[in-house]
Amino acid sequence: MTNPSISSAPEIEAVRRKAAGSSFYSAMRLMPKAEREGMYAIYAFCRAVDDIADDGVGSREERHAALDQWREDVMRLCTGGPAGRGEFLTDVVAHYHPRVEDFLAVIDGMDMDVAEDIVAPDLATLDLYCDRVASAVGRLSIKVFGMAEEPGFALAHHLGRALQLTNILRDLDEDAAIHRLYLPREYLMEAGLGIGEPREALANPAIDSACRKVAVLAHRHYEEAHRVLRAKPKGNVRAPRLMAAVYSEILRRMEAVGWAPPRARVRLPKTQLAMIVLRHGFGA
Repeated sequence: MTNPSISSAPEIEAVRRKAAGSSFYSAMRLMPKAEREGMYAIYAFCRAVDDIADDGVGSREERHAALDQWREDVMRLCTGGPAGRGEFLTDVVAHYHPRVEDFLAVIDGMDMDVAEDIVAPDLATLDLYCDRVASAVGRLSIKVFGMAEEPGFALAHHLGRALQLTNILRDLDEDAAIHRLYLPREYLMEAGLGIGEPREALANPAIDSACRKVAVLAHRHYEEAHRVLRAKPKGNVRAPRLMAAVYSEILRRMEAVGWAPPRARVRLPKTQLAMIVLRHGFGA
């Protein structure tokens, strides 16, 4: 991917600036330039539609319309038509041939947040949400990684869910501030918690029990992702391997301190992140 008008597009430049210093940025640095630019473009798309869902600008109807416009742009982009706002994705589509249904799935996931404030979804709905907002991103990404679809989609299925569940556990209070709570209602009810105001649920020490069950679910998906990676599939898998290592360590740190209030957002020290990069980013 060498077209400077695409690699230097404002959307991609914004992603570079925002990602600097993050584990995502560390993972992307492990990739050759062309593939790295492809991943930045995919991430820029995800940020664009995520911002529509999360920034609270406009009514729900207006945000639905904005996502519908993205659907139209993506459909045209993937069928050789004018890409509109998705112009920065042109090289990604031409070089790596990601599936249009995976772009649309990401948009559908964001639309779930626009349709209503998600509070205590059942497990099936949570899994669908994770598939759309995370595993679908993985399915787009494995095309850039050069993986075959069978192992690639299996990796996307499990690693996407593992990463999203980890983020849910890390972002509890931030989500509650915008009246969202992604913990499954089955686990909340088993912990004796009602389904109501997210901040009230998070103020109850029993929230720790529900969170630990989500952590178990995340660990299962990490293990399945590691199983795919241990088989050494074809493709450049350093980036997903590093993301799995970083986020599974974040999950372990959260488990060590628990989720009972008061909570503090768990972060990895830069020295530990550097060690993980050395260990998992440059291995065979």
